Amino acid sequence: MFERKKFDFYLFLPLVFLLIFSFGMIASVSPSFLTNQIIYVLTAVIFYFLFSLIDLEILFSVSPLIYFASLIFLILPFVFGTVTRGSVRWIPLGSFTLQPSEIIKPFLCIFSAWYWSRKNYSLKNLVYFSFFFTPVILIVFVQPDLGSALVIASIFIGGVLFSGMPAKNILSAVLILLLIMPLSWFTLKNYQKTRFLHFLNPASDPLGEGYNQIQATITVGSGKLFGWGLGKGTQSHLSFLQERHTDFIFSSMAEEFGFVGCLSLLFLYLFLFSRILKIARFANERKKFLLLIGLFISFSFQTVINVGMNIGLLPITGITLPLFSYGGSSLLASMIGLGLIQNISLQTKESKIASITHL
Repeated sequence: MFERKKFDFYLFLPLVFLLIFSFGMIASVSPSFLTNQIIYVLTAVIFYFLFSLIDLEILFSVSPLIYFASLIFLILPFVFGTVTRGSVRWIPLGSFTLQPSEIIKPFLCIFSAWYWSRKNYSLKNLVYFSFFFTPVILIVFVQPDLGSALVIASIFIGGVLFSGMPAKNILSAVLILLLIMPLSWFTLKNYQKTRFLHFLNPASDPLGEGYNQIQATITVGSGKLFGWGLGKGTQSHLSFLQERHTDFIFSSMAEEFGFVGCLSLLFLYLFLFSRILKIARFANERKKFLLLIGLFISFSFQTVINVGMNIGLLPITGITLPLFSYGGSSLLASMIGLGLIQNISLQTKESKIASITHL
């Protein structure tokens, strides 16, 4: 008889390559931040393995507590945080900061999976589910953090779509959403309205609100096919491109590694996302399937929005690129989520993964 201990290297290796690639870019465009990023990665890796080994049944059983803890955690910046660039999103911890709106994302996926694994779709259950998510989205929105609010909204929508909602109800919901979407304009802050208007015509204010979008697209285009080479990008190194190591690190990478580098990076994300979907395909419990889908939607939505705003296809929303942008909170949330995915993969018999076998 053999005892098999499985570790999903097909899930682990793409994230390792993304982190290595990220180290190279941060060392190139913002070397002063590299030490901090190494600390963030080492901390996040610990949480990755912690959540890959934790008993998921314990997490599901305390999901209501996880939700309320997340809600309280989200309020803490208003109590202990300071205003930074007009936002109250971070909790200072010595020389570091913590952003609750990032860290709660995988935990909201847990709560969503727990809720819909116990409930069949009905209007009543949908109203209750909305009751839980609405205050979370509103708190994040007023911080203000539109990017994180959109990601959390995508987790909510993903949970509803995979709750067993009939196709005709999905179509009705989409139509209603399209009808009320124009009303959301009146809920936006003035700077958010201005940012959207200048997305439509960035040349109308090239040195103001349209600056970042113009510089990002110039930076991406200047890389051409093979890029200028690591450390040789002019737009990022001469500081024409702002937030070159966070929100616009994709543009920095495109400048230094070109179209080929962009394809390589996107291939790593595609490989990672396809692996998550394969694990979800063989998930042996509904709540695990729902958790995987929630995490997949969160990661893929954030990636698409970040890349889209870097190449000028979407408005700038302040969303980081998972596993690639500088920052501890986003990285920690991503690694916790991927640790949960690794955890489920370890329990999935049909998943053909690299394994260590011994007597």
